[in-house]
Amino acid sequence: MNTWKKNEVTDKDRVNDKKPQKNGFRIQDLAKTAMMAVLIAICAWVTIPSVVPFTLQTLGVFMALKLLGGSYGTLAILIYILLGAVGLPVFSGFSAGIGVLLGPTGGYIAGFLLTGVIYRLLEPKLTNRYLEDAALAFGLLVCYLFGTVRFIAVMGARGSEFTWIQGLMTCVVPYLIPDGVKLVLADILSRKIKPLLRKWG
Repeated sequence: MNTWKKNEVTDKDRVNDKKPQKNGFRIQDLAKTAMMAVLIAICAWVTIPSVVPFTLQTLGVFMALKLLGGSYGTLAILIYILLGAVGLPVFSGFSAGIGVLLGPTGGYIAGFLLTGVIYRLLEPKLTNRYLEDAALAFGLLVCYLFGTVRFIAVMGARGSEFTWIQGLMTCVVPYLIPDGVKLVLADILSRKIKPLLRKWG
C-alpha cells in the first residue's frame, strides 16, 4: 500500500512538472509582444515619402518574428495593425485609421500579417538562422504580392490604371535591396538581443 501511494505521488509530480508555468512567463511574453508592436510603430515613423513610403517597418516585423517566434511575433504585428486601425498614429508618416488600411498601400501593411503567419507555419522546419531568414524572405515576397495586387486594384478604382509591370516597378523593385539589408540587420541584431531576452525570461 505504501509503495502504491509513493508511486501515485511521483506520477502526480511528473504531471505537474509537464504543466507550463504560466504565472510570470505569460506576463513577460505579453510584455515582449507589446514592446515589439511598439518597435514596429517606431520603425514605421522613420519614413521617406514615396508612392509606397520607404520605412523601417519590415525591420520591425523581422525583429518581432526573429525574437519572439512565429506565434508571439505574429501577435505583435496584429496588435500594431489594430492600434493603427483604431486611430493611433502608428503607420508611416504618423498616419492612422481604417482609411490607411483600405488605401493603396494598405495591402502591404496587411501583408506583414501574412509574413508572420507564413513564418509561424514554417517554424517547425526552421532549424537554423539561415532557414529563418529564408522563411522571412519568402513571407516578404507574399507580402509584396498581396500588397501589389491591392495597390493595382485601388489605384484602378481611382482612375489610375497600373499594369503588373508598372505596379512591380513602382511598389516592389525599389524596395528589394533595402529590405534585403533590413533582413541582414535583423539577423545580426536578433542574435545580440536574444540572450538578453532569455535572461529576462
